Amino acid sequence: MSVSTEKFLVIGPMDPIVAVLGGDITLPCSLSPTMNAENMELRWFRSNFSEAVFIYENQQEQKEKQMSQYKGRTLLVRDFLTQGKAAVRINKVRISDDGLYTCFFKSGDFYEEAPLVVKVADMGSDPQVHIEGPEEDGIRVVCMASGWFPKPLVQWKDPSREKFLAFSEVHAQDVEGLFSVEASLVVRDSSVRNVTCSIFNPILGQEKAKAIFIPEPFFPQAFSPWMPVFVVSLTMLMLLSLGAGYFLKKEHSAKVQEWKNQENLQQEKRKDKKDSELAMKEADELQRELISVSLCIVITFRVVDGQGIHADYDCSLTRVCSLSAWRKVQLYADWRKEHFQTWSVTLDPQSVHPCLALSQDNMSVTLKDNCEDLSDDRCSVVGTKGITSGQYYWEVEVRDGGTSEWALGVCREDVDRYGWLRLCPENGFWVVALFSSEYCAFTTPDTLLTLRQAPCQVGVFLDYDDGDVSFYNMTDGSHIFSFSQDSFSGALFPYFIIYSGALSLTICSMEGGPKGTPMLLNTFLSSLDESMSPPEEGLRSGSGGDGVLPGVESPLLPSGPRAVPP
Repeated sequence: MSVSTEKFLVIGPMDPIVAVLGGDITLPCSLSPTMNAENMELRWFRSNFSEAVFIYENQQEQKEKQMSQYKGRTLLVRDFLTQGKAAVRINKVRISDDGLYTCFFKSGDFYEEAPLVVKVADMGSDPQVHIEGPEEDGIRVVCMASGWFPKPLVQWKDPSREKFLAFSEVHAQDVEGLFSVEASLVVRDSSVRNVTCSIFNPILGQEKAKAIFIPEPFFPQAFSPWMPVFVVSLTMLMLLSLGAGYFLKKEHSAKVQEWKNQENLQQEKRKDKKDSELAMKEADELQRELISVSLCIVITFRVVDGQGIHADYDCSLTRVCSLSAWRKVQLYADWRKEHFQTWSVTLDPQSVHPCLALSQDNMSVTLKDNCEDLSDDRCSVVGTKGITSGQYYWEVEVRDGGTSEWALGVCREDVDRYGWLRLCPENGFWVVALFSSEYCAFTTPDTLLTLRQAPCQVGVFLDYDDGDVSFYNMTDGSHIFSFSQDSFSGALFPYFIIYSGALSLTICSMEGGPKGTPMLLNTFLSSLDESMSPPEEGLRSGSGGDGVLPGVESPLLPSGPRAVPP
């Protein structure tokens, strides 16, 4: 499996690599003696050098010469390239993947190669055995199975595990390359009441078997006047069995459907009851908070005079904003900044993708000029510090974001940032993105977002304890999207991706900035009449400005005007 040279050997596996149809396989090769293969040309090909399965050259994958049947199904395992070990992973194995491969390593003008053998196998259907009827001086029994690869081996055995040597066998192969088999056995010994059909896969070393019982009256007897009776009885028995099976299956299906309908009805009732209880609870809490706010505002206007009215109103407004009801509505970003601490984000140089470049202060990331096609790769970087509790926020400036593709948010510490894992909360990612000229949130499936204005500055608000990650357009203060009702585990890190385009993602400096936007009393008075009536429907998370109250309007304000004493 290796060729001796003066510089290095290329070594492949000694035994064939067994791959199950539809699964994944890895084709490993290594160098001896151990040396760094990062700057070498690596190639895996089939019978000819031009039939490339995967090409690695100039420290990146070369797709233009790859065979079409392997595009989108291969990935280089590069974790041990510096140790002279490399492997190609092939996903969703097909029948056509079966056969011989060659692993090729080249350094300068010197190269060596080693062969690899892949054996694709698949266990097909269970054998189906039935009696066809008398034939000559015995009974014909037929065994059928389909969906096997490679061509399976068939055996007939009696109860003593003795093999029947004489039987007919027919194989066929479908358009996908899978084999089906039909084997017929004539049992002439009337003392043999049980026979077993066994289908064996020679690659996997596994088999599936099915036995059948042969009643004694089925065996033909010479000059017996009862033979026609047995034939008729057999036919009637088969018809009755089919009829009984059909009616039993139909009755069972009807009972299963009725049970499902009852279960769905019970679930709907429980859901309605739960929703009703939750609505009543929220209504009671909102009513108590409205009363508290109304009392707060009335007392404030009674104790202030014309000289101190601005300061006292700001105090009352702070009390309004600090109520727990703010969590149930989507407010402007400046409102939420009142309750979150700023998080100092610095990009981690150890986590940066090779195609990304960091600024000297590790506060900005851009795409390198020599990295063009990144559609199959994730050029990402994370922050240096993780968050394990509390409420924090940071802001990111997106320059030239309208013509580029990017994503940002948070990710769990233990995620695989370079694998084929889908970016979604179930896999430890809470991310929004601009991708293919559309804004979206990476949920399951993706949620398309409609924004009133393209965000040049995005605010990320992480409430670790309540399991909430919210994004805001800091340009106009509008809400973009919220991932809520999640239970976090482990540290969460700021997460950034650049897919394409000449853009930069820059961490905004939060030092010395205001925590919120102060509001003058005349602005409040001018909108007070509009804010007195309660909202007609509850606010909800969404994109753009859905569910966001304009200006200073809030459902926490009292439902009717109150007279202000002089």
